[in-house]
Parts: sequence; structure tokens; C-alpha cells
Amino acid sequence: MEGIQAIKQRFELIGNDPSFNRAIQKSLQVAPTDISVLVTGESGVGKESIPRIIHSQSFRKHAKYIAVNCGAIPEGTIDSELFGHEKGAFTGATQTRSGYFEVADGGTIFLDEVGELPLPTQVRLLRVLENGEFLKVGSSKVQKTDVRIVAATNVKMFEAIEKGKFREDLYYRLSTVEIHLPPLRERKGDIHLLFRKFASDFATKYKMPTIRLDEDAVRLLTNYRWSGNIRQLRNIAEQISVLEQERNINVATLRNYLPDTGTHLPAVVGENKKADSDFANEREILYKVLFDMKNDLNDLKKLTHDLMASGNMKDVSEENSGLIQRIYGNNNDSSTDYEEVIDNAYEITNEDSFHEDKLPVEYQPQSSMASAVSDRYDFAQEIEEEESLSLEEKEIELIKKSLERHKGKRKAAAEDLGISERTLYRKIKQYDL
Repeated sequence: MEGIQAIKQRFELIGNDPSFNRAIQKSLQVAPTDISVLVTGESGVGKESIPRIIHSQSFRKHAKYIAVNCGAIPEGTIDSELFGHEKGAFTGATQTRSGYFEVADGGTIFLDEVGELPLPTQVRLLRVLENGEFLKVGSSKVQKTDVRIVAATNVKMFEAIEKGKFREDLYYRLSTVEIHLPPLRERKGDIHLLFRKFASDFATKYKMPTIRLDEDAVRLLTNYRWSGNIRQLRNIAEQISVLEQERNINVATLRNYLPDTGTHLPAVVGENKKADSDFANEREILYKVLFDMKNDLNDLKKLTHDLMASGNMKDVSEENSGLIQRIYGNNNDSSTDYEEVIDNAYEITNEDSFHEDKLPVEYQPQSSMASAVSDRYDFAQEIEEEESLSLEEKEIELIKKSLERHKGKRKAAAEDLGISERTLYRKIKQYDL
């Protein structure tokens, strides 16, 4: 078995990072076995080199090695590509075709982007892993194959399993041994080595002098995040090699080729779910406002019913203080006179012919609600009448009316609309209100 340095030279792998060396060492250790291997890591870290190392050091090295990009094959044809099909199995199947598992019998199959496999195909793949059996599309004859499967993915597998996008049993069959390749930003000592290798390769390819970085440029190169990993570093080296006339590159020149180098401040981002007030579109905002209006109507119904039942404004005000704050806004203003609020509601319920002693009890809450909220929710009626308005215009109208009701107090207006104060502020800036 070849050593790590010999493998690096053979496959042109650059780097001395301990975690990178450990990944190569694990590859060499599992190569003589038939253990299934799952290679993980971000996009662009060079995962495709691991299965080539494993195949070259295994007893299958003289048999076929087939690399399949599972994410590049359409869902409707991937079963046919992997397992083959019989003539007439589907429209366009004019002849029997052998799949990759049949062709690679005795060799190794590398399933790149295995996390993109559709669930029905995952079931078929699980059967191959368990007993080496598969069925061609449109056939009832079970066939056997003897292949070594090495898979790779940049998907976070446990998250995919939780979302039901990947089978848990298949994950544990694929990941008998898991080899993780670290992102380039965790291999700081290798970044400049890789850049120099790429610069030398492109100088030879394009027949021009090799570019070189000064100390400040090397420092910037090393501390950059490299979200695209080695693939991004290679592209940057090629761009500079082709476009720059001056072969000694300073930090100012290098910065022009690195996107978003102005800030590296961390940001807090929710991983699995949005805040309740973070709406995906304008329609959801309107739905949220209308649902909250319905809740406010029910609260007003209860408040008016309690007022009519007791006739004591002070008691009703004390017992329903939280409800009154929620309906009329919680602006923390000590001058708010909730007895006056109750008094106004009581006067509304006694206007015209609306009298408590003349109505049956079962009709009192509905009738009182209709009067008590008529002024507060006039804008809801306007929404129904002005159906020709766009969703954006309706949203602007709702925000304006809420701000007017609360005299420009954003916190109270946001609570009224059922959104956060931060979201309301963003909407105000967006619509220049």
C-alpha cells in the first residue's frame, strides 16, 4: 500500500493540514475492504478524489470505476440510469439497456451528490447495499451485482432525514465509514500552497510568467472565508493569471477579485424556521392582519357583553384591563383612561333603539359587537369595497391607518397589525411612509 505522500503526488493533492492528511489516511485504511464509505464536506473541497484513492488501492482496481452525479440526472430517468430498463418499459425504451450497477459489476461506483436521490430510488439502492440485488425498470427478474459503493454529499444528512428527504436506514448503510473533508478556511496553512500550485499551472497553460503575491496579499488570501473552497480559489488564481499585466500582485489588486471582503462580521440566522412575524409575501401579511382583526372583534364582543351584563364600568375596566390594552394598544402611556374607553363603548351600546332591557340575552353580544367596532374597523369595510387595489396598496393602506390610530407610535401599530416593530419599520422604509 502506498503512503500518504505517494498518494498526494499520484493524485496531485496539495496540503499538509492534519485533518486533510487524516482523511487520506482513512481512505487508505478502508480501501482493501468492501466497506461502504460516505464522503462529506462542503461543495468544492475535492470530495471526488477520495473514491478514486479508495478504488486505486482496492482489489477492484483493475475493474471498472464509474462516477455518477445523482443531482444531474432527472428524477424520471435516474432508476433507468442506475439499474437499467427492459425494452418497452416506458415511452422511448426501444431496446433493453444495462444500468451502471450492471456495467460496474466487480468494480466501484461513486455516487456523487447522493443526498439528491429521490426516495423511490433510495429504496432500490438500499436493496443493493443489503443483498446486492436489483430489478431493471419494467422487469420482474432479480439480478445480482457485486459493486463497491462510495457516496459523497454536501447535504447535512441529519437535517435531510428530519425533513423526510433521506432515509435514515440508507444513511447508516452508506456511512459505515464516514470520511469528512474540511473546508478550505479551516486549512489556512494550505491556502497559499494551493494558490501557488494553481498559479504555476495556469502560467504553463497560458505561456506567461507566474503571478506572485506580496505579504499583505498573502495575509488577505489566508484570512478570506472561501465559501466556494478549492474550486473558488482555483477560479480566482486563473482570473488573476489571465487578466493582470503586472505579475506581482498587491493586496489592493487581490481585493478586487474577492467578493464581499469589506466585512466578516458574524450574523445570527435562524436555521430551521422563521419568526412568526417574518412574512414570506404580501398576501400572508394581509391574512395575518385579517385574522388578528377577527380576534379583536371577538374580544370586543366579550368586552361589550360583560359591560351590558354588569352595567358597572369600573368593575369591567379592572377585570378586562389586559383585554383593553390588547385591543386599543399597549403604548405604556400612563395617561390612558380605560374607564373612558369603557364609557365610550357603553354609550355606543345605548345609542338609538339599542337597549339592553329590550333585547333577548342570546342576541346581546352579537348586536353590541356590531355597534362597538363600527368606528374602529371602518378600514376593513374599505378593503372589501376596493377590490381593485393591489396587495401592495392594501398593505400600505393598513399600515397608514394603524399608524394614524396610534398617533405614529410604531410599537402599538405593530402589535395592532400582528407584526414585529422591526418588520413594521422595514415596511415603513420600503414604502417611504
